[in-house]
Amino acid sequence: MRRLLIFSLLGHIFLFNGSVAHSDIGSPPFVSGFDRFARHGEIKSQTGGWLLLSELSCTACHQTPHSDLQPKRGPRLTSIGNRRLQTWIRDYLRSPHLVKPGTTMPDVLHGFSENKKRQTINALAAFLATQRTAYPTIKATGSNPVPYEFWKKGNVKQGQNLYHKIGCVACHEPDETYEPGETKISPTDKMLAQLDPEDIKELGLSGAMRPVKSVPHGNLSAKYTRKALTFFLLDPAQSRPSGRMPNLKLKAVEAADIAAYLLRDQRPQDEIKITNSDSTLIAEGKKYFVELRCVNCHTVQNLQPKEYAKPVIKLGKQASTGCLTNHQKGLPYYPLDDQQQTAIQETLEKLPDDNKLDTEQRLSFQILQLNCFACHEREKQGGVGFNRKPYFETAGHIDLGDEGRIPPTLVGIGYKLQKKWLTKVLNGKGDIRPHMLARMPVFPAKVISTLPAMFETVDRTQRQTEKQIFHNSTKLAVAGRTMLETGCIQCHPIRGENMPGVVGTDLGDVTNRVHANWFREFLLNPGALKPRTRMPTFFPDGKSQNKSLLDGNVDRQIASAWAYLKASKKQPLPEKIIEAKSKNYELVPKKRPIILRTFMKAAGTHAIAVGFPEKVHFAFDAEHMRPAIAWKGRFLDAQGTWFIRFAPPAIPLGESPVLMPAGSPFAVLNSLNQRWPAISSADSPYQFRGFKIDAEGIPTFLYYFQQFEIEDRFEPVEKQTLKRRLKIKRNQPLSKQENLWFRGLTGKYLKQINSTTMKNDAGLTVSISGTLAKTGKLHTIENETDWLIPIPATDNIVIEVNYQW
Repeated sequence: MRRLLIFSLLGHIFLFNGSVAHSDIGSPPFVSGFDRFARHGEIKSQTGGWLLLSELSCTACHQTPHSDLQPKRGPRLTSIGNRRLQTWIRDYLRSPHLVKPGTTMPDVLHGFSENKKRQTINALAAFLATQRTAYPTIKATGSNPVPYEFWKKGNVKQGQNLYHKIGCVACHEPDETYEPGETKISPTDKMLAQLDPEDIKELGLSGAMRPVKSVPHGNLSAKYTRKALTFFLLDPAQSRPSGRMPNLKLKAVEAADIAAYLLRDQRPQDEIKITNSDSTLIAEGKKYFVELRCVNCHTVQNLQPKEYAKPVIKLGKQASTGCLTNHQKGLPYYPLDDQQQTAIQETLEKLPDDNKLDTEQRLSFQILQLNCFACHEREKQGGVGFNRKPYFETAGHIDLGDEGRIPPTLVGIGYKLQKKWLTKVLNGKGDIRPHMLARMPVFPAKVISTLPAMFETVDRTQRQTEKQIFHNSTKLAVAGRTMLETGCIQCHPIRGENMPGVVGTDLGDVTNRVHANWFREFLLNPGALKPRTRMPTFFPDGKSQNKSLLDGNVDRQIASAWAYLKASKKQPLPEKIIEAKSKNYELVPKKRPIILRTFMKAAGTHAIAVGFPEKVHFAFDAEHMRPAIAWKGRFLDAQGTWFIRFAPPAIPLGESPVLMPAGSPFAVLNSLNQRWPAISSADSPYQFRGFKIDAEGIPTFLYYFQQFEIEDRFEPVEKQTLKRRLKIKRNQPLSKQENLWFRGLTGKYLKQINSTTMKNDAGLTVSISGTLAKTGKLHTIENETDWLIPIPATDNIVIEVNYQW
């Protein structure tokens, strides 16, 4: 909380001292690049004007020959009839800037009389209600389960976590009630946090410290149903091809979770229906849609623009008499503030017919348009806002510094990355940082198609003195294998193999990612190309520390490392990795089960992992008395548990991991109307008594639950199924109103296979013995369904449960 307070206080200081505040009524259009840079003189006023002309879609009506000034345009409306709530459509048409302060859509009805406005809105709404398309079918895969009607099963808490961790808050407002994880503040940020605004301004750091304003959501609950918002999050480009809202590579259940979080205050609503089928009114709305030039910005079925305004290059000073400042009937109304008006006016006055941007200017302009600066820094501009940094985390809070959690700089990216790889990254297929929770989004291919070539042209032009030292050589590759052992493999995997505790990016395919000369320059002086990197130089003052390898020749040593990596699988792994692999601490159950106390993400810090020779295994959470996870194949590697202090959680080595029902397995309830109780460590009704091992080596876990004494045993049976046998002994009777319940299975939805068997959305099938299963009840609350089994009021009872997946 202290971290957020520091960032928040600084944000308020700078907001008070420098930013422009507006009331919700008539708030000016919000354009991220303009608000962050042009308002503070950090880009030319003319560039800010170009940005507004594009992002406000002025050139959708005022045509231009300049490809860089092509309009952003509004969303496609081909499916608005079944994807937007009708009341919201009407309210938005009536007053766009009140319904969504900061919207870039103009008010096209502002000059109408109240009666004419009502008539036009009715007609437009009727026409838009006819624009309906079916939702796409989302196909399930092994890594992307798609439950039936998944959009109804979103989890608010999980959605909140995703929203704040995967990068949404780089652009959108964080929830003030959300507390990010324990991330260390960098030394630089600690220093900045101690400076007062005058010092920061004098140091030229005002832009880096100024809080970044958020792209407004508007009232999403009034706009979307859960289904509509979930499908929008899965593929924003379907309705917004401009790419200003990118695709964050969400799975179906993740999109449902985020939608549930964003619509958490929404009351249940019926499916959207066409509210008026009057063909005359629909035809009138279609006519207005063309006459008001809505069709110039929005795609609907079978309609094309018929009329354009004066070309943008001929506007000049005349713009001040049009929609720029005068709010005339028949012209769109943008509530532009003085600074926005001035920027556009200056741009129009300097816009001759032959004015074209060079490649560097075009690149900078497109980065502004796509708001890449929300995450990335280039030429001392942009980057994650100071007030947003706490939300960028690493998996497991591994301390890799800011470079391990903050998206990388774009400085020199065209000199660093090969064009083919950069294209792959922009297409969402170049993820190499599994430790970083923020996701590199995917933009529509048409929008980013020219970016890789522009990056390469601009950045490689700036590096004229490329030194050609690389060539294929088997002799060099052999030496390179030794070269990598001088420090590379202590931080980086090679072809998926690594030393213990290594979490860096894999160097196995680095020669397919980066340019050879960047590789050389980076090894010579990492800090020069990547400020504040944790990568050390192995060639201080340009000299090698290994004089015996290739006669200490620096260029040949670097070339040897490249040659080895280029040879890929043709060369053996570095000797130290092979040696580490030979010291194999993998536990392999052969004749008897293996029991290991460890720390696992799914089973917590009190995990007891049990591996069986039958190649089916599970981990028992001895804090909450439940099986937490089960898997098949290989068991566990014990090296981290045995030898590495503060080791990351143990990960199953096998395949087909499945999470067991979370939470407490037992509860005493007065009725099924009660919420299933959450268990905290402080007041847990459980008491763990250890475990006993039978002649076969199988453990039976012993614990108390309130007045019940429980023995819990698991063993493998045919088809790699786990059989669980629970013995429950009642030491004291319950009151007449109370009943003991066992939670057999839980999930976003449950499917009944037969009278004794249920299956959940994760693919876990649970069977419960005999008549007990037939007395079970399904209980649903907050999009989670439980299969609850009442335990008979006898002194001793046995429950048999089979788990299959």
